[in-house]
Amino acid sequence: MSKVAVVFWSGTGNTKMMADAVAEGAKGAGAEVSILGPSEFNADMVAEFDAIAFGCPAMGAEVLEENEYEPMFTDVEAVLSGKKIALFGAYGWGDGQWMRDWEDRCKAAGAKLATESVMSNETPTDAVLSECKSLGGMLA
Repeated sequence: MSKVAVVFWSGTGNTKMMADAVAEGAKGAGAEVSILGPSEFNADMVAEFDAIAFGCPAMGAEVLEENEYEPMFTDVEAVLSGKKIALFGAYGWGDGQWMRDWEDRCKAAGAKLATESVMSNETPTDAVLSECKSLGGMLA
């Protein structure tokens, strides 16, 4: 049984809905899933999991949430080489540049993106939640 972490931050609940769907998809594919906030996860924990789904909405000028998520992710980024990961999050403006920047950071760190990232413009639709479940299944 694979171990999957779903590490997310949500301000309005949209990214939480996505995180729950990712976890459901991973569990449905047989994984043991841990759902964690940024204050509950750090670089020392990366090796404990076979795969990690990171979720964060776009904030400000299309960046990761700066007070909790960005510091955690900067810490974790240094140990992502070779790790199977996936990214997801919601946004309310712009065109998803924060996700493209985040993907570039992960690739530069040597992480292996298991599938295409999932973005939701505002509240996730049923189609987006289905994509999140598939993302979770890909990580399992």
